[in-house]
Amino acid sequence: MRFVKFKLPIWVAGGLMAVSTAAAADPSLPSRIDPNLYNQFAQADTPAVRDPVMANVPSEDAYQMRALPPQEAAQEASEEEGPNRYLELEALKSRGINTYGWVNAGIGANNWGSPFNGPITFNDRAWQGQMNQLYLVNEKLLDTEDGPDWGGRVDLLYGTDYIYTTARGLDGNLLYQPNPAGTGGAPSWASSKDYGLAMPQLYGELGAADHAVKFGHFYTIIGYGVVPAIGNFFYTHAYTMQYGEPFTHTGVLDTWTPNDQLTVYGGITNGWDNFSDPINYFGINNPGYPGANSNAAFLGGVTFKNSDASQALTTTVSSGNEIGSFATSGQGNIGNRSIVSNVYVNELSDKLTYVFQNDLGWQFNANPATQNVGQAAGLAQWYGINQYMFYNISDSLVGGMRFEWFRDNNGTRVINPIRNAIFGGPYGSGYAGNFWQATWGLNWKPNNNWIIRPELRYDWYSPDDPNGNLPFGKIANGSGDQYGQFYGGCDAIWQF
Repeated sequence: MRFVKFKLPIWVAGGLMAVSTAAAADPSLPSRIDPNLYNQFAQADTPAVRDPVMANVPSEDAYQMRALPPQEAAQEASEEEGPNRYLELEALKSRGINTYGWVNAGIGANNWGSPFNGPITFNDRAWQGQMNQLYLVNEKLLDTEDGPDWGGRVDLLYGTDYIYTTARGLDGNLLYQPNPAGTGGAPSWASSKDYGLAMPQLYGELGAADHAVKFGHFYTIIGYGVVPAIGNFFYTHAYTMQYGEPFTHTGVLDTWTPNDQLTVYGGITNGWDNFSDPINYFGINNPGYPGANSNAAFLGGVTFKNSDASQALTTTVSSGNEIGSFATSGQGNIGNRSIVSNVYVNELSDKLTYVFQNDLGWQFNANPATQNVGQAAGLAQWYGINQYMFYNISDSLVGGMRFEWFRDNNGTRVINPIRNAIFGGPYGSGYAGNFWQATWGLNWKPNNNWIIRPELRYDWYSPDDPNGNLPFGKIANGSGDQYGQFYGGCDAIWQF
């Protein structure tokens, strides 16, 4: 998703919110914020066909289970132990069409009494109950055992999480279409500042033998965390997911599974969270840049698993041109944006699972306000490491820990609260420095349809500039007033 605040003429201001880089051209934005940043808030939700983490999870459910500990993921997806489905019709099920969904709601708060929980998303509001997701899925699964087959899927999400999953030109405005708050590329199906509708997936699929080709609009394969609540162990999300990765793509993606230990992904997309927004609408300030008139991007990856599927290593990549920043003329500075993500999962025992994730991203011609010594001119970078540990306490109770370091090297990625940046209200940005967070939580499953997820989390921030903006506490004049934050929250998921 990409959004922009502007008080400039529409032909200039609309462009300022295209990508997630620095928006020095817009005086209404803090000097360090990347105008393109709004579009990159979103991260990825799930892989296309088969889960790059666990072999025991059926392909139709894998995308939802990626961020669960593998033992829980396998149990969740099994037909015998899975949730009761109340929307299934025998006439459709006999034709391979499944209809199901879930409701996810919760509440959380921070120790500073701020109305927003700092840069935490998706549960961004403090002491305000949120229905994060009323999620509906209608899909026809591929079945290539007896020959070529076709399939498809439509996802609808209503709730407070909708703002993170929209794509420009589908459920989001184009960059030159500002909302009433003057934000270009904002969600277009909003019923209020807090609630709205999104369509994060709308695709068809063709399969034969060991290939499955998806075409349309679908979740990314980048990263570890996902958008669907049932696919994440924790209520809160990692910085890498929210601020460092795409959420959706539009294009074509092939998944090749030659054997049980190797899966290869490869395809072409429109880039980050973009359904039909052209890269050259505002004009191109650097027409000599390679491929400047095209936003076609490569999306691919590979997963290796050991013989008993207790370990898996997945590397995924997205690389293509995006608008990195805007010139004073209002034209876009085009540059390559790439993200490389590595995820390693090790099922240490029947009860203990360890996960390691590393992300590295960059945007050329971002022209950030903050540049480091030795860095290429105009380059913005972000990178980080996530580590998870899950322990199965019992059949119905799992404990988990997450420790993350995320570096916003040039202050172009993290902005908070995103909801205010889109719809109006005080927000902060320009956080060039290191973000850290430690999260502890439980997943309690009283039955097959319910999951209760309490958690505690502590975040802290180390700025490169001692006098730089702060992301926590009360936000005013583009900055908060605290270096850290303690958060507590709990949500519930009911599947139907």
